[in-house]
Amino acid sequence: MHNTEEKIEEKVSLNFIEQIIEEDIESNKNKGEIQVRFPPEPNGYLHIGHAKSICLNFGLAEKYNGKCNLRFDDTNPEKEDTEYVDSIKKDIEWLGFKWNNEPLYTSNYFEQLYQFAIQMINSKKAYVCEQTAEEIADFKGTPTSPGKDSPWRNRPIEESLELFEKMKKGEIEEGTMSLRAKIDMASPNMLLRDPLMYRIKKDEHHRTGSEWNIYPMYDFAHGQSDYLEGISHSICTLEFENHRPLYDWFLDQIADANKVRPRQIEFARLNLSYTVMSKRKLLQLVKENHVNGWDDPRMPTISGLRRRGYTPESLRNFADMIGVAKRDNIIELEKLEYNIREDLNKRAERRMAVFNPLKVVITNYPENEIEELDAVNNPEDESAGKRKIPFGREIYIEQEDFMEDAPKKFFRLTVGKEVRLRYAYFITCTEAIKDENGNVVELRATYDPESKGGKSPDGRKVKGTLHWVSAQKNEKVKVNLYDRLFKSEDPLKEEEGKTFLDNINPESLKTIDAFVEPSLKNSKIGEHFQFERIGYFCSDLDSTANKLIFNRTVTLKDSWAKMTKKGGGQQKGQKGQKGQKKQKKN
Repeated sequence: MHNTEEKIEEKVSLNFIEQIIEEDIESNKNKGEIQVRFPPEPNGYLHIGHAKSICLNFGLAEKYNGKCNLRFDDTNPEKEDTEYVDSIKKDIEWLGFKWNNEPLYTSNYFEQLYQFAIQMINSKKAYVCEQTAEEIADFKGTPTSPGKDSPWRNRPIEESLELFEKMKKGEIEEGTMSLRAKIDMASPNMLLRDPLMYRIKKDEHHRTGSEWNIYPMYDFAHGQSDYLEGISHSICTLEFENHRPLYDWFLDQIADANKVRPRQIEFARLNLSYTVMSKRKLLQLVKENHVNGWDDPRMPTISGLRRRGYTPESLRNFADMIGVAKRDNIIELEKLEYNIREDLNKRAERRMAVFNPLKVVITNYPENEIEELDAVNNPEDESAGKRKIPFGREIYIEQEDFMEDAPKKFFRLTVGKEVRLRYAYFITCTEAIKDENGNVVELRATYDPESKGGKSPDGRKVKGTLHWVSAQKNEKVKVNLYDRLFKSEDPLKEEEGKTFLDNINPESLKTIDAFVEPSLKNSKIGEHFQFERIGYFCSDLDSTANKLIFNRTVTLKDSWAKMTKKGGGQQKGQKGQKGQKKQKKN
C-alpha cells in the first residue's frame, strides 16, 4: 500500500508532458523510446523563452534516456544567417546541453519534402494555385462563414505536376503561384482551408545557395521533418495548438504505419514581465540602435543574459521553478532575479567597491604605512579561502554612508559616532570638512588599533559596518549599472499613439567610475563577484588589464522572496518551493 501511494504521489508531481511520455513508455509505444527535438529558426538570437524550451526538450531526453535533436528550421532564406546558427549552438552548449549527433537542418530534407509534395499532388491532395496572396485571403472566408474554392482547386494532376516543376526551376515569378493542400474550404478551423505548402522565393539560402526556388511552409515542413527524424514527441508552444489538426493531416498523407509517428504536444510559452519576447521586436531594438547589439546585457537574449552575468545554472533552475503549464500567464521578472541571486550567493567571491567616494583621513594612523588585512572571499563557501586587502591612513567610503545631521536610527557614520570598517578597524568620525558651498568633501576620523579585523577589543557593540576601499591602493574601473529595459510590466500594452519603443526605460543603463580592491585587476572575463552591500557584478567582455569594466547582474535586494514570504507572487500549478527560501544576506 505504501509503495502504491508513493507511485501515485510521483505521478501527481509530474508535469502533463511527463505524464504523457510515461504513459507511452508503459504501453511500449514506439518500443518505449523517446526522441524529441529543439527546432529554432535561425533568424535571430535565442531569448530566455527559448531557454525554457531548451531546458524542457533536452531535460526530457536526459530524464527518459532518450535523444534530443537540434534541427534548424531554415525554410525562410530571406531572414536567416549563419551568424544566428552559430549563436544558437553556442547558447545551447553554454546552458549545458548536448544535441544528438550533428546539428540537423530542414534544408537537409528539401528533396524528400519535394517528393512528399509530388506524392500528394498525385493523390489529389494538393494543387498548384494561381491566386495572389490577397485573393487567397479573400476566398478563405471568416471563422463563421465558409470559404470559396480556388478556380484552380480541381486542376488536372499532370498540369499541377508540370507547374510545380517549373516553380522549382525558377521559371515562375514570385507571388504568382503556390502549392496548396486540398482539404476543406468550409472547415471551422481556418488553418485547414487549403493551406499553402510551398511558395516561390528566389533568395539565396545560407546553406543551399540558389539550388531551390521554392520553399516549404512551416506547417508542411514541421511534421514531415519530425517524421523523417523519428521524433516521438514534438513539443511546441501554445500558439501551435490550432495547427495540430493540420500537423496530423499532413502526416496522414505520408506516414508509414510501421514507422514512428510523432505526436504534437503544446505547452505555455514563457511570458516575462518588463520584457519583450518577440524576435521581430528584438531585431528592431538592435537595428534601430536602442540597444548595443543582440548581446546587450539589457536584452532578454541568452547571450545578453550571459554577458550580464547570469549563469546557466540559474536559468535552468528558473525553468524548473516556473514549471510547464497548459495556460499562458506572465511570470514575474523577480523570479528570474531570485534564481541568479541564489546561485551567485553561493559561488561569487566578495569584494569591496565604492561608487560615490568620500575620503576619510584617519588622523592617528601612521603616515605612509600600508598594511594587508585578511578578508573572507565567500562566507557561504569556506573553500574559497581568504584574500589580502590594503589598508592605510586614507580610505574611501560611500557618500551615502555619512550624514551630518543623522536621525537616531542612522547606524552609519556621523560626527562623534563609531562604526566598524569591514575586516579593518573601528573608527570614530571627528570632523567633517566642507567646501565653499557647504558640501562635505572629506572626513577626519580616529581608529582603535585594538579592533583589528573589525573585532571589538572590550565587548562594546557597534551597530554600523561600512565597506571601504583604500584611497592609496585601489583600481579605478568603469561600472555599467544595468536596469530593466522597459518601464512598465507589460511593454506591449497598447496605448493610443504609442509603441513599445515609447516604453523604453531611459535609466536602463548608467555608466559610472568606481574604486575597487586591487585584487580585481586580475579578474577574468565573465567572472562573478558580489560587491559588498551593493550587488552582484561580472567582468565585461570588453574588459582588459588596462581598462576594467564591470556589469551589474542584479542588486542585492530580493523583492520576490519577500513577496512569497507574505503569501503573494506564486503562480498556481507551478513549482515554487524553491522560492520560499529566504534570501541570505551577507
